Amino acid sequence: MYQIFTDLAANLPEELVDRYHIGIVVISCSVNGKVLDVSRGFDGPAFYAAMRAGAETRTSMPAPAVFLDAFRPVLERGDDVIYIGMSSGISGTVGLARTVAADLLEEFPERKITVVDTRAASLGEGLEVLAAAKAQAEGADYDAAVAIAREGRDHVYQIFTVEDLDYLRRGGRLHSAVARVGNMLNVKPVLWGDADGHIVMKNMNVGRRRSLDTLAAHYKEHCIDKAAPVGLAHCDSPADAALVAEKLRAAGCTGEILSVCYEPVTGSHVGPGTVALFFRGPTR
Repeated sequence: MYQIFTDLAANLPEELVDRYHIGIVVISCSVNGKVLDVSRGFDGPAFYAAMRAGAETRTSMPAPAVFLDAFRPVLERGDDVIYIGMSSGISGTVGLARTVAADLLEEFPERKITVVDTRAASLGEGLEVLAAAKAQAEGADYDAAVAIAREGRDHVYQIFTVEDLDYLRRGGRLHSAVARVGNMLNVKPVLWGDADGHIVMKNMNVGRRRSLDTLAAHYKEHCIDKAAPVGLAHCDSPADAALVAEKLRAAGCTGEILSVCYEPVTGSHVGPGTVALFFRGPTR
């Protein structure tokens, strides 16, 4: 037997977490110094409304004890652990999980712990977790589930557009002058997660509608399996996400489209109005 874990950044709805018995490691997020309680769900509209009103948001990695408290009971009952985590290109969480895993394996040498760096976040990470969890539910053994997670990370295509360039400036991903001029000219960038999980610029568009069109155009051009599940995450922009979903159907998508409000861990860095698309593409 084995237990699959991921972290809050995977953006998975509670219903799916419960259905597939996925363990969640909480990554701390605060608004104006007050730590969010995400144990009872996440109020996305309230969170992004606070950001629009100028609230200061911060995120921080879990303490080692959080991983220890999650993994140790599983190992003590004689089961193994698979942790499928957020990209090491944007967070040190996976590195911390590996350190904790090494310590636990000294304590439980007969057990197995595998840490998979998805090189993704939000539903880019979540779709990889779901693939492994669904395989487990269908009877896949430990090694097969690990292989599915590792194979998936090579094909997850993650691309997004933001409404306000200032949030990218605050995160150090855009120069202040570029952000200021870009906002004045209504420039909306399209960014994507590269092979190492870093966020890089893909396109620059004038106008929100054109940037949303670009997301769907990338799906049409690069998706290698239009029957596979697709993820859509938005920072309190459900209408724009629905518009992109319509465009995906027009582009030939026949798979499930899982649409969610962006979780606070990465959502706080890209800002209100962001819309992100995740699908199975060519090898990154």
